Amino acid sequence: MKKILIASHCMEIGGAEKALLGLLNSIDYEKYQVDLFLCRHEGELYNQIPILVNILPSNQSKFLAVPMKTLIKDKAFKMFYGRLKGKYLAKRKEKELSLKPDNQIALTYSHKYTYKHIEKINPSVTYDLAISFLTPHYIVANKVNAKKKIAWIHTDYSTIDIDQQTELQMWSQYDYIASISDKCTESFLEKMPSLKDKIIRIDNILTKEMVLTQSDAFEALEMKKNGNEIILCSIGRFSYAKNFDNIPKICKQIREAGINVVWYLIGYGGDKQLIKDKIAELHMEDYVIMLGKKENPYPYIKACDFYIQPSRYEGKSVTVREAQILCKPVIITKFPTSSSQLVDGYDGVIVPLDNNGCAIGIIDFINNKELQNYIMNNLKNNDYSNSNEIEKIYALME
Repeated sequence: MKKILIASHCMEIGGAEKALLGLLNSIDYEKYQVDLFLCRHEGELYNQIPILVNILPSNQSKFLAVPMKTLIKDKAFKMFYGRLKGKYLAKRKEKELSLKPDNQIALTYSHKYTYKHIEKINPSVTYDLAISFLTPHYIVANKVNAKKKIAWIHTDYSTIDIDQQTELQMWSQYDYIASISDKCTESFLEKMPSLKDKIIRIDNILTKEMVLTQSDAFEALEMKKNGNEIILCSIGRFSYAKNFDNIPKICKQIREAGINVVWYLIGYGGDKQLIKDKIAELHMEDYVIMLGKKENPYPYIKACDFYIQPSRYEGKSVTVREAQILCKPVIITKFPTSSSQLVDGYDGVIVPLDNNGCAIGIIDFINNKELQNYIMNNLKNNDYSNSNEIEKIYALME
């Protein structure tokens, strides 16, 4: 029986974490033994890990995402020093490269200067394949014995600033680099073209059975209609990338056009207060409603009339595919990788990213019943699950 190790951060609600569950649910456990290493044994999706997966104990990596004072309290002085050193050198590098504050360097340097203080993972075992599914990619690269190693790209590198030399050294340690879309591959290779021969395309795995079953788990009463309103829904982290801070303004313009919409937001994150402030500023409290974090989002997608992903940028949105499986008309903004997400006018629509263009695009689609019916019919006749992607991972071990 071949042995696979998969490493990730934790199991909080997120697209990458749901993609990890899709991967874990697709593996043939009669042929493959799977060990899962998580930096932190927590998150709403933790209890959904398949029972046949062997969850390894965490080690010093649990200190990667805790407050610095916790490191002092727990006497994790080496990790404290590594985090402090990484923070100082990241600030210096940001200044040297004249980077904007929203960049990847602080996180990369935090991992770069702490991984040396993390113990080896299951050192007595040599795995046939070790998968680094989410950062920190330094752990699998340096703390796992494996015949082959692969790391995943989940983001659009055209949208983030990085220290290319440091990232190149890290990614170069892997035999393969998995990209979830062609657009992600293009943006990654623009910054690190020498890694071209390592990249393979492996889409996020999503199983139709899981989505359909969980969508029937309960009724999303919070989104129940009180009249003839049109229900919109968006799901994601409350962060700059997802662009939820502009939803109140877009929603206001739609309503001013005479369309009775109520827009529900599901998620969590650092922009929560910003979004609440924008809702209050525009007096949209009754029409843009934040429902918070939901362990099972599928009944909410099922309850909406239109699913909208208004992102500034994406790697490849898992939630959009989940909405397509549930045959919901999908509207996404024209972010850099949008064309890899759907076929405009066939299984969803792409609208402009600016607020005015986005609002007009949503209005036009809501009013176009013929296009809605055409798209929903196409969604019914296409399979948006892709469990066969697991065969690409098996092939790496042959």
